Amino acid sequence: MSHDVVSANDLSLTFQTDDGPVHALSGVDLSVEKGEFVSFIGPSGCGKTTFLRVIADLEKPTGGEIRVNGVDPEAARKARAYGYVFQAASLYPWRTIERNVGLPLEIMGYSADETRQRIARTLDLVNLSGFEKKYPWQLSGGMQQRASIARALAFDADLLLMDEPFGALDEIVRDHLNEQLLKLWDKTNKTICFVTHSIPEAVYLSTKIVVMSPRPGRVTDIIESTLPKERPLEIRESDEFLKIAHRVREGLRAGHSYDE
Repeated sequence: MSHDVVSANDLSLTFQTDDGPVHALSGVDLSVEKGEFVSFIGPSGCGKTTFLRVIADLEKPTGGEIRVNGVDPEAARKARAYGYVFQAASLYPWRTIERNVGLPLEIMGYSADETRQRIARTLDLVNLSGFEKKYPWQLSGGMQQRASIARALAFDADLLLMDEPFGALDEIVRDHLNEQLLKLWDKTNKTICFVTHSIPEAVYLSTKIVVMSPRPGRVTDIIESTLPKERPLEIRESDEFLKIAHRVREGLRAGHSYDE
């Protein structure tokens, strides 16, 4: 029995549209091991988000096989195997931060006491203690995304799926959240699958970078990072960092056709 948290085998997904079939994913072979931080990078329409949605059982593959914690995605979803962080924080404006973070716990029927403890613990993890009673509109974009991460962590799933969570934020805020996310990953030992458009973000965060090509979404390169686990932001100026970034760029270029 494999210890992979996610394993895909010749995975394909074709959407049927009025204009004919759209091949969103084709022949994807990939494994994500426990505790890894795996980034998916590629141009728009390369299937990065679709792959995340297949893991989450939000889309059904049309070919091949995918397992999440050794079972199919539907069983994993029912077992609440993952937390999902979307591009937008998608917090309910009429709920306070603590009640947004506690929403999955309410749905899962946790006791009031356990809910309180978990909310306090996860808000502490994302440095939002003291903001429990605030409403989303009273928080900056970066803080809203941290609240959204807290919500995904609240019920303690081992797998965190993150779909370009910092894409809409400015660079300084994004850098800060990248640093915080690495600390959070270190503290919680989660397995993280992270979709991004940004080469520096992918290289800075990941233990493994999956480079994808435009439709049909194929994996063109899988890069194991040689960077140490401790990563101050300054590491981005190092030769090692630039070398990995160069390889990502080459992989993106190799997979890209410019005649579209």
